[in-house]
Amino acid sequence: MMHKYNFKGKCTVVTGGAGVLGLEFAKILLECGASVAVLDLNVEHLELFTRFRDRFLAVKTDVLDKSSVQNASEMVLAKYHKVDYLINGAGGNSPNASTSSNTSFFDLPLDALKFVGDLNLLGTILPSQIFGKIMANQKEGNILNISSMNAFRPLTRIPAYSAAKAAVSNFTQWLAVHMAKEYSPNIRVNAIAPGFFLTEQNRYLLTDEKTGELTDRGRKIIDHTPMGRFGDPEDLFGAVLWLLSEDSKFVTGIVLPIDGGFSAYSGV
Repeated sequence: MMHKYNFKGKCTVVTGGAGVLGLEFAKILLECGASVAVLDLNVEHLELFTRFRDRFLAVKTDVLDKSSVQNASEMVLAKYHKVDYLINGAGGNSPNASTSSNTSFFDLPLDALKFVGDLNLLGTILPSQIFGKIMANQKEGNILNISSMNAFRPLTRIPAYSAAKAAVSNFTQWLAVHMAKEYSPNIRVNAIAPGFFLTEQNRYLLTDEKTGELTDRGRKIIDHTPMGRFGDPEDLFGAVLWLLSEDSKFVTGIVLPIDGGFSAYSGV
């Protein structure tokens, strides 16, 4: 797929870049000419990027460990000397933080709730501190967070994830104002809010592990999505590339829904 955007000479950091969506963001940005640094706990399987060797860096990073993120930032600067874009792709849910027929809300374990809350919110804030400081010194930069349609309308069964993504949306707006007013109007902060995309974190909720058929929950989602399907990662590319590009240079502090019409449909 050809894209009109050219990010040659631009350095992009993608946290969670080995995950389903983060990996696709890294690929499309490489195809658009950017240099890409993937920060993830699992980077061993990223050999597919060897053809981009001069423009690709993989750093094993724990986004919940500030010293780990700091170390990664130093490696990125050593290779590319600047950071133009940060995509905070690290996040996700846990079955242990989800209610089910076997686990009530009242019995959800603290460690699971804390893990999901920290991964999504602090996993966005800490990289924004480290790489945002670089952008503040540069007087320019662009941060893109990953929220969720759960932030607008919380879904059943996943209280920690819904609450954490609502916090990500709020933080996106806060940081957009803070960076523009305190450091430079040329630092922008936005978020995308994907609707339903099949990932490793939610597959257990949407499809039957044995048959691959949709669960009742998965069928409800499709029935309430006017476009009648789950999203594909490439459905996010246009919005991501636009928000990173100069085409959106007067856009900051927004949370952009990409949901196939789910949020517009009342069910009637």
